[in-house]
Amino acid sequence: MYAFVPGVLFLVAFALSVRNDRRRFSNAVLLGLTFLSLSLGLLFQVAHLPYWMAVFILLLVLLLPVLGVVWLGVFLIANGVTMVRKEGRRPANLLSMLAGLAIFALLGLLVAVQQSGSPLLDGTVAALTLVSAYVSFVFLCFLGYAFLYGRTAVRGDVDFVVVLGSGLIGGERVPPLLASRLENGRQVYVAQTARGGRPPVLLASGGRGPDEKVAEARAMADWLLERGVPAEHVRLEDRSRTTTENLAFSRDIMAAADPGYRCVVVTNNFHAFRAAMTARKAGVNGQVLGSPTARYFWPSATIREFVAVFWEHRKVNLAICGFLVALCAAATLVAL
Repeated sequence: MYAFVPGVLFLVAFALSVRNDRRRFSNAVLLGLTFLSLSLGLLFQVAHLPYWMAVFILLLVLLLPVLGVVWLGVFLIANGVTMVRKEGRRPANLLSMLAGLAIFALLGLLVAVQQSGSPLLDGTVAALTLVSAYVSFVFLCFLGYAFLYGRTAVRGDVDFVVVLGSGLIGGERVPPLLASRLENGRQVYVAQTARGGRPPVLLASGGRGPDEKVAEARAMADWLLERGVPAEHVRLEDRSRTTTENLAFSRDIMAAADPGYRCVVVTNNFHAFRAAMTARKAGVNGQVLGSPTARYFWPSATIREFVAVFWEHRKVNLAICGFLVALCAAATLVAL
């Protein structure tokens, strides 16, 4: 049973880290290490298990990931086709398709290298495989914890509900993506008011872009007012251009009104975990809620969010990728 000790230790570290602050990216890594360690622990126990159970565990730990990779590649390519058909051929809309094609390209290389007999090609493919495995592991950590974080519930009353802007249609109208955020924020307001709590202030956050006729915050506030939210319970933060500015400027408004404020921040589900990490850095006292997003839009948006998070931690990530490449290069030189 000693094989499960690392997994248990990672699980305890994960629980303590989440208790301290749910908005840390280290929580995602600890969650991934917990599952990885427990899976390895199961493999070490295979020799001591009944035959049928040993076969089941081997299939679960070894075969399922392979089938999962193939299924993921097919799913991402199909989703990429849907994205292009519904959203156009902008680079951001091609992410899921490119990721799916990259998966099959790597699988093809792994098959081809078996017949090459070239140490240089072997080393190159090994480096690509190790780097891809590392990036995939970090992505699964991000995806798994983002899913859990998206289930965060509002506990107790809050003083502010901050709704993050996301662009306007025609420079003045609220699009469906933003309407989903606003409706989620409005529901928090309605629920707190209905149970007898003090009505929170709905803080619409978003400045005016170069192609917009009005500030996003102004259009968002009008949307809320049209749906019955009293004007005295709506405030605007209309200077921000980025998520970081959204949260920093909103923090200043909330702290000026009440230094001991408590809030929730509302964005879309694919953006919730990254926004939570940004909120933590900005010193915002509150968690982030995710609003529903069209299913076809979610994969590309999630990949885009992951790329941004990966790059935010680029010093560590690039150092690890560089180490893996150097390790394969050294092994190739020895083979030559």
